[in-house]
This record gives sequence, C-alpha cells and structure tokens, in this order.
Amino acid sequence: MVPAILWVSFAFVVYLSLREPLKEAIPRMTRIGALGVVEVEFTEVERLLTKAVESSDQEETGPLISRADRRAVIRRLDHAAVYLKGGRILWVDDLPEGNSYLTALFRQLGMVVDEVTSTDRALGRLDQHTYDLVISDLHRGADSQAGIEMLRAFRSRGISLPVIIHAARFDPTLGVDPMIFGGTNRVDDVVHYVIDVMERVRLGDG
Repeated sequence: MVPAILWVSFAFVVYLSLREPLKEAIPRMTRIGALGVVEVEFTEVERLLTKAVESSDQEETGPLISRADRRAVIRRLDHAAVYLKGGRILWVDDLPEGNSYLTALFRQLGMVVDEVTSTDRALGRLDQHTYDLVISDLHRGADSQAGIEMLRAFRSRGISLPVIIHAARFDPTLGVDPMIFGGTNRVDDVVHYVIDVMERVRLGDG
C-alpha cells in the first residue's frame, strides 16, 4: 500500500509542476491530421513570426509588438489553421525580401504565396490564377501612390478580391479605399487579417 501511495503522490506532484509548461507548449506542438500526416509545425511557425517581428521596423508600429501579441497570433493560428490550408495569396511588393518571414510562415501553414513586384505583374498573375486575397504595399520606388493606383486598376477590370495593405507608412486617417479589407504596419495584424479573410472564404461569408 505504501509504495502505491508514494507513486500516486509523486505522479500528482509531477503533474502540478508540469501543468503550466505543458499548457504553454500545446499551441506549439505538431498538429497531426486524420491520416497521421503532419500538417503544421507550430514551433517553426512561432519562430518565423518572431523573426518577422524582429525584422520589422518597430518604431513604425507603435505600440510595439509584444510577446503577448505574438502569443495571441499563435493561439489563433492553432484554431484557424484549417481555414488557411490551401488558401492562395498574391503579394505585391517591390521589396519582397522584407516579407520573407511572413511569406514563409503562410507557406508553412499550407498556403500558396505568389510574389510580384509591380501592378502589371499582379494583373498578369490574376489573369492566369485564382487567389483568395491580395497583400500589397503602398510605395514602390518613387511612386507613393502605387498601391492605390493598383486598386483602381483592379476596379477597372472587375477584380473584387479583398486587399490587405501592409506598409510602414500606412495612415488610415487619410481615408481608406473600399477595396481595402484592412491596412496596417504591424506583422501580427497582417496574420490576423489573413485569418479573417480566409475564415470568410471557407465559411462562405464574403
């Protein structure tokens, strides 16, 4: 009896000591599909998100993207990954290297991300492929209105995809084009907006 009681007591102490670390680790564990196929490695997703935050211009984001903000993104991704898998993003930016960690994050989640550097190339891709959403910058080279002009080109061609603006100098107080689903200079907001769009796509609302 005594050894059995000691083992139960030991197991209970171990459980109490590991309960919180396990709760923290669960969202970062590998998700296993119905057929035993690994779908998402959240450790890698979290690493890419952290790198994206570190490589962004934190002085432009105000307030800074905190550890709690990053955890909120990971928790939401853990629940929304099923909506993202198979989704298609067209990312328009003349400096695509600045988005490398975010594009890798979305690809890790099973999304297709095609990158182009100009409106003309974006229109060409849209003629050839189907996308669920567009992510775009605003400034390209000396043209501070390139992103806005792209929206006008979309409208003239009857393209009605949701557009997420990701730009360091995005200022919603200057007015927001109706085609803009969301605009931000924060990488965590970009992820949240992509989830918002894909939930609507998958659930047939939008």
